[in-house]
Amino acid sequence: MDSFTSPSTKPLYKGTQIVWYILGIIEVLLAFRFVLKLLGANPDAGFSSFVYGITYVLATPFLNVFRVSQVAGSVFEWTTVLAMFVYWVLAIGIIKLFLMGKTVSTPEAAVELEKQENN
Repeated sequence: MDSFTSPSTKPLYKGTQIVWYILGIIEVLLAFRFVLKLLGANPDAGFSSFVYGITYVLATPFLNVFRVSQVAGSVFEWTTVLAMFVYWVLAIGIIKLFLMGKTVSTPEAAVELEKQENN
């Protein structure tokens, strides 16, 4: 049985799709936060308040890592950029874990092991 027709292929594919979808939502929300802060959006406005409220939980672990760069009401929030990068790296790691469960044939495994030995 090759790895393309394995019964585990479809669930793994769906799992990776879900991870990419969740990452996309997180990245878009954090990008909105970054742009709103950069452009000096009114934090009391409905949309800004909504975005800041939702993204606060996502940005909190990173809030004190860097200083905030502020010029005339515009805020360059380095921590949001860091959060976006960290969530992207986490998504890649989760997908790599999913793919470790992929069924492979013995010849495929042999080729991959040889590649790893040569690195």
